[in-house]
Amino acid sequence: MGRVAVALSCAAEVKEELERMSRSRSGEVRLAERARIVLGCLEGLRNDEVARAVGVRANTVGLWRRRFAEHGLSGLRDAARPGKPAKYGQDLRDRILAQLERTPPEGMASWDGGSLAKALEVSDDAVWRVLRREGIQLQRHRSWCVSTDPEFAAKAADVIGLYLNPPENALVLSVDEKPSIQALERRRGYVQTSSGKVVQGLKSTYKRHGTVNLFAALEVATGVIRGKTTLTKKRADFQAFMEETIADEPVDREIHVILDNLNTHKKNDEWLAAHPNVTFHFTPTSASWLNQVEIWFGIFQRKTLRNASFSSLDQLVAAIHSFTAAYNQNAAPFAWRKREVKGAQLRNTIVNLCN
Repeated sequence: MGRVAVALSCAAEVKEELERMSRSRSGEVRLAERARIVLGCLEGLRNDEVARAVGVRANTVGLWRRRFAEHGLSGLRDAARPGKPAKYGQDLRDRILAQLERTPPEGMASWDGGSLAKALEVSDDAVWRVLRREGIQLQRHRSWCVSTDPEFAAKAADVIGLYLNPPENALVLSVDEKPSIQALERRRGYVQTSSGKVVQGLKSTYKRHGTVNLFAALEVATGVIRGKTTLTKKRADFQAFMEETIADEPVDREIHVILDNLNTHKKNDEWLAAHPNVTFHFTPTSASWLNQVEIWFGIFQRKTLRNASFSSLDQLVAAIHSFTAAYNQNAAPFAWRKREVKGAQLRNTIVNLCN
């Protein structure tokens, strides 16, 4: 005499969930199949009838009928399996981190996954699993610049004070130059990559039409840019640019100019004596990022120079002045704020991971 199948019943909300699972296109296919099996059983069909309707074997229907009767919806999911015992544990992690602190193989500037695996006599996959888990990316890099200026605090406070609390009725200018901008002529357009993406394409060969220097002064209060192009970048060019920049200002108006430590910005005592209303403020050494005009140079580089082609030096100069004029129509001051340093930036180093 054959065995009698377990009779099934469930609440209305459970049946609604089973119907949703059976129709799902985004969930697991096996869960949808199991839900259809249980729904067939709830309709009173025999195991062989459900098996034919779903396209599985009768003993498979019996398995999920029993699992649902004993555990409900949770019984339709696979039970946790112990899996293969881990071959490498905490010891390998510690060995990899310690190896990263040692000198890389002769002829190599830094470690990579293959050299680590060879040195530790383990598989490449084992090394990369540890590196991914720890968030270590051996081929990516970041640079940093730390000012060693003994007067850093005083100079930085002086510059930032001009940004946040400038003297009343004074003009604050952030001044610098972008040297040797090349007028490169090259074919450009849009190309399709092997992955089907459409990107900007530039021919690898190009023709040079000379270089030009750009002096720029950013009005900190308004964001307006005053610029001048020159063929040379000497102290006389800098002084001529400053003459033109302040020419329309009243002689009794205070003018504060923020500069980096380029040699052309120094030794201008005679010029400053002839313009007693002008005061130069220098950023700390290795801290030209305190000069706000550098932000504008970044915008200019992205929007005018990157991926560009110029058939002559005159065309490059025209593009520079056109961009400056267009930028000034919607110019706005930069919001100067302290950057928040995340804790991970301080902790996530090999030394700290080892500790």
